[in-house]
Amino acid sequence: MAKYLNYRTGVIIILTKILSKDEIRARHRVWRDPWHFLAFGFGSGLAKTAPGTFGTLAAVPIYLLLLQLGWLWYGIVTVAAFFIGIKICQKTSDDLQVHDFSGIVWDEFVGFWITMFLIPFHWQWLVLGFILFRFFDILKPWPIRVLDQKVEGGFGIMIDDVLAGIYAWIVLYLIIEFY
Repeated sequence: MAKYLNYRTGVIIILTKILSKDEIRARHRVWRDPWHFLAFGFGSGLAKTAPGTFGTLAAVPIYLLLLQLGWLWYGIVTVAAFFIGIKICQKTSDDLQVHDFSGIVWDEFVGFWITMFLIPFHWQWLVLGFILFRFFDILKPWPIRVLDQKVEGGFGIMIDDVLAGIYAWIVLYLIIEFY
């Protein structure tokens, strides 16, 4: 028993030197709490580097499923995911006591689905949509950056990615239109 405790204590000490307290708390809860599981994009937000990019990647298979529903249901599911996402992100943010923790990627799911809404399916548009969404989500042009900094809570976590998705959709649509 003592050997087990020493091993466990050693692992905890090592983890606290690598990860912050917030990261340890998030990684522990994501597999036990359904709200966190969704907020962390089914675990994709636990990626050590670029969790937003991994979250967007995890949104792709669901996008492929949404395509099968037709544009009306795709839109309804995306709008519902936005409103449910406000609650998901708020609860997870409150539980972790960190506003817009980097591992919360449900907003990336919704933002990517917005980017791809009504875009004809082709692998090149999928890849370009992915790149454009990540570009706008990372760059955060006006007013995205302002909203990201000023709006709190679950709505604040969601709205910057919704706008990034809209910006990416506009650019992608124009590229397809004039291609």
